[in-house]
Amino acid sequence: MQDIFSNGFGDTLLRFAICVLVNWAIVHFLYFRKGKRQDFYFTFMVISVAIYFLVYLMMGMDRGKATMGVGLGLFGIFSIMRYRTDSMPVREMTYLFVVICLSVVHAMADSLGIDVNGRLIGTPVMELVVIDVITILVITLLERTLKIETSKLVQYDRIELIKPEKRQELIADLELRLGIAVTDVKVGAIDFLRDMAMLRVYYQGDGDKEIDNKLKIKNSEYANV
Repeated sequence: MQDIFSNGFGDTLLRFAICVLVNWAIVHFLYFRKGKRQDFYFTFMVISVAIYFLVYLMMGMDRGKATMGVGLGLFGIFSIMRYRTDSMPVREMTYLFVVICLSVVHAMADSLGIDVNGRLIGTPVMELVVIDVITILVITLLERTLKIETSKLVQYDRIELIKPEKRQELIADLELRLGIAVTDVKVGAIDFLRDMAMLRVYYQGDGDKEIDNKLKIKNSEYANV
């Protein structure tokens, strides 16, 4: 056990603990406070742990090969998320990118040590802490100052209200039927045969009020929504 910690693995576990703590704080206090999506909460934390140890083990290889391996590995991860999963909202994708970046930064930081002259080498833990604090402060500032509107797709039947001159009536009808404060409406595909139009409705409210109402409609009907 002492040999393991003497080889720098203790510093690795310390950086891992800091990484997990910071990512948990970002996900729990910044993302989940508005998002209320437990599935993404689970995904962010598990990916944080997996990416850290994946990059750490790759960095144990030759430096040149490790850098190329990390790049190819991250490319493969994002490719899987892009082509093998449902489309992820922009806010969730941003948080996922932040979690992955922080995990990579902590894992690639060189282990602490003392050279023959007694000088500290490697990436000091305090530098990682400063990076983490700056990241948290930026996200917190943007979350509090920017008002991110929530949106949902609506299959709308009163097609006569989609005319520009009846926009206020359309918004009033959506607010009455959906029970939300509508801020904007964008009209997408229109089906005159079924008297139906696809609308993307933007409204005020937290993420926990958002309904995942993905409709099983042909992709062509989502055009321009």
